[in-house]
Order: sequence, then structure tokens, then C-alpha cells
Amino acid sequence: MRGRIALVVVSCALSLAAGWVLSRGPGQSSGPGRKPLIGFSLDTLQEERWQKDRDFLVARAKELGAEVLVQSANSDDTRQIADIQGLISNNVDVLIIAPHNGAAMAKAVDMAHEAGIPVISYDRLITGGEPDLYISFDAVKVGAEQARFLVARLKPGRPLRIVRVFGAKTDNNAHLFKRGQDETLKPYIEKGAVKILHEDWAENWKPEKAKKIVNAAITRFGRDFDAVLASNDGTAGGAIQALMEEGLAGKVVVTGQDAELSACQRIARGVQAMTIYKPLSALAGRAAEVAVLMARGRPIVARAAVDNGKTQVASILLDVVTVTKDNLEAAVIKDGFQKREEVFGR
Repeated sequence: MRGRIALVVVSCALSLAAGWVLSRGPGQSSGPGRKPLIGFSLDTLQEERWQKDRDFLVARAKELGAEVLVQSANSDDTRQIADIQGLISNNVDVLIIAPHNGAAMAKAVDMAHEAGIPVISYDRLITGGEPDLYISFDAVKVGAEQARFLVARLKPGRPLRIVRVFGAKTDNNAHLFKRGQDETLKPYIEKGAVKILHEDWAENWKPEKAKKIVNAAITRFGRDFDAVLASNDGTAGGAIQALMEEGLAGKVVVTGQDAELSACQRIARGVQAMTIYKPLSALAGRAAEVAVLMARGRPIVARAAVDNGKTQVASILLDVVTVTKDNLEAAVIKDGFQKREEVFGR
């Protein structure tokens, strides 16, 4: 059995920053002449952004001399556990998990650790278990940025009337996005500057669920509202479909996240106001780099920690960018994340 990862709290006198150094012995496939083998278990590949995560991670691992085995569970916890059992049976050196249900994947972490395999919780936090590392964007900041975008549009004498569409209850990130939104909106709600008309969770982040939430809000409160605080681009798309049916598309401010092509196209047309760009090449690339270091027994330094309900998980958190029509080209297009001709149709 391979050695488990060692976790040591350190402080850096020069930077005055606390951090964690993670180290382990080299994986069994990473000896002379053998490539590190990384297992990557994804919740789904149905959304554009997860296809990009896969492609960026596999490409960066290949550049570093490693191979990646990829599995997608189609938003099924039982299947994801089976996928991970298969990756463990293939003797991967490191396991990267983007969980469908963060709590359900605690079992997967235990299974991997029994086999001596370290686990990286990717983008979504695995809760209730002890993953060795969490790498993601600052999800609370994402939610806060979405809410800040809306409160910047406050007008004197009239409360900003908002419909909120949360993500999947099973996704810990959805709760973190909500927390960031809540913290930002709270003082405005308390003084009556913001009014939440309706809010609900979109099962599995499905656009059709988001559409139903907005339809329900319109049925109950009519057309007199200012914004839909949608937690990602998929739910934004569903919300906008509901708005289109009422002739409100482009008149109601809609937020999003992920800078998906369809969302960038909607921003270019003026029917979606913003998205949060999370540079997936940076996230996936960093995950690949860290996984290869783990497989080769090299130390990794993490400067943050996130509480997952059981332990403080050493974490690497990357920054995000708020994207509107004004900086669409400078952000996602110049960065190569989307192509100009596909976004603007020319």
C-alpha cells in the first residue's frame, strides 16, 4: 500500500502567510520510465464548462508527462462511486474528484485512502470526509460579485426587486454562492433597498428547473421585477427563456457564472447582463500540476483552508473576473476561452 499524504501546518516569515505543506512518497506508477497516472472523476460532461475542464486538465497533464483516466457519472452518485472504484482498481497515483454530491463522495475519499491514494477535491468541495486538497475558485466571492453587480443598479425611491435561482442543493458550491449573495444583500434587504420576491433551488443545475422557478415568480408576482440572480449560466439560460416568453428578455437584469459560449452570446445580444469568468485553464492546469507533484512525491504548499464540516481542508483558491458586454472581448476572448466569431457571430 502506498504512503498517505502528510499534512503539516507551516508559516512563512517572509510573507507572514500561514499555509499547508502536503507531501507523500511517490506513487507506484511513477518510478523510472513510468508515467504518473491520474484518475479524474467528473459529475457530468453534459455542460460545456466541464468538457473544458477535462480537456485543459488532460492536456496539461500530458505536457507534464502524465496520463489521465477520465470518468463521467452523468449526475448519478452511485455511478460516480462505481467510477471511482474502477479508477482505484486501475492503480491511479492520485484521484481528482469533481463531485455530484459532495457529501456522498466522502465514501470515495475513504476508499481511495484505504488504497493509499490521495484525493484532490476539484471545483466542488467534498464534505464530511478528509480530502487531501481542495482546488477551486473562491465560491463565496463569486456569489458576492453576482450580488454586488445587482446592488450597483439600485435607484433612489424604489427597492430592487429580485428573483433568486440557486443551484443544486447537493452541490456545496451552490450553498457557498448563496452565502456570498446573502452576505452582500443582507444590509440592503434590512434597510428596504432590496426585496426578494421569490427564490428556489434548481435541481442538478438544470435550465428547465430554473425556467420553472422564474415562471412561478411571474405567475405569483407578475412582470414587475428588476433582476434574476441566477447562480450560473445554465440557470441563467432557463431564466431568460421564461423572460422571453413574457417579452422581458433584456429588460430584466440576469446574472450568471462560467462564461459559457451561450452566455457570452446572450451578453453580446444584451439579454444577459453578466457572467463570472473562472479561468478554467488555470484551474485545470493547476490541478494537473499539483496531481503530478503528488504522484512524484513532491511537496505542495496551500495557502488557504476551507472547513468541510469535518476538517479544515488545505486549499488552493483562484481569483475570478466579472464579465459584462464592456469587457467581454478583453476577458474571455483575449484570454482564448471563447472565440470572437462564435460570440459575436462575425
